[in-house]
Amino acid sequence: MPLLHISMRAGKPESYRQAILDSLYRAMRETLNVPEGDEFMTISELAPANFRCGNAYGVARSDDAVLIQITVFASRTAEQKKSLYRRIADLLGESPGIRPEDVFVNVLDAPKENWSVGNGEAQFA
Repeated sequence: MPLLHISMRAGKPESYRQAILDSLYRAMRETLNVPEGDEFMTISELAPANFRCGNAYGVARSDDAVLIQITVFASRTAEQKKSLYRRIADLLGESPGIRPEDVFVNVLDAPKENWSVGNGEAQFA
């Protein structure tokens, strides 16, 4: 039950944005065993004045940087997360062609009782 929020500079075509969503979904399916159809993702496109990525930690980022925040059940191992980061960078490199240096991923762990996926119910508590 991942929930993804992707932030990026505005101006890329729809096909580029769809490739990001498709690649992220594939990476989660392959590394986190996310069920088919479990797609809850948003992309926020921001004006350059509202989007800034520095070059901290020895990573030279460009204006094509994407910030990806993924909230998941607090049940994923460190190894699964490492596999996810690598797979995301690889797939986004293939399509839509984002450099690995421009892929910033943050995973947030949330207890299962913190989720309601509809009908006002805590389906996983």
